[in-house]
Amino acid sequence: MKIEKNKVVSIDYTLKNAAGEIIDESNGAGPLNYIHGNDMLITGLEKLLEGKKAGDSFHAEIEPAEGYGERQEDLIMEVPREHFPEDIEIEEGMQFEATDTAGTNIVTIKSVQDKTVTIDSNHPLAGQKLFFDITVVEVRDQTEAEIAAAKNSRRSCSSGGCGSCGSCGSCYH
Repeated sequence: MKIEKNKVVSIDYTLKNAAGEIIDESNGAGPLNYIHGNDMLITGLEKLLEGKKAGDSFHAEIEPAEGYGERQEDLIMEVPREHFPEDIEIEEGMQFEATDTAGTNIVTIKSVQDKTVTIDSNHPLAGQKLFFDITVVEVRDQTEAEIAAAKNSRRSCSSGGCGSCGSCGSCYH
């Protein structure tokens, strides 16, 4: 069975940066499962998986535009310190969830001043070329229960996406 829209796909993967350092991998956690053609993966990877079948392995190099996008300087901003919990010591590099009208995003602390905190709302991998090693483990049809669950979660997601963190592209995980 080939990968096409609405097929349930399981992949093993290793993601590296340009220096060859492992950023993420499925090793030990089990394969990543997703429903193909529903924006659950970055665009470039989903395009390359189209038409593959169980047992196929390949290397993929994904440019930022088809990964997590280019870095946007307007997503770096200063916010009042009072927008953060008082009982937490804010440090450079920390990450927090921030919710706005577009949904929930991860923000990274760039610097801390007395009254303000500089945050970066870009995805941590924005602007980076991504290097994947992929093995397709399984391709199958959705079950009736999976179809019903997907319909229900789309209705409940506040950001208009899938309803479960990380699988619609609106969330980070």
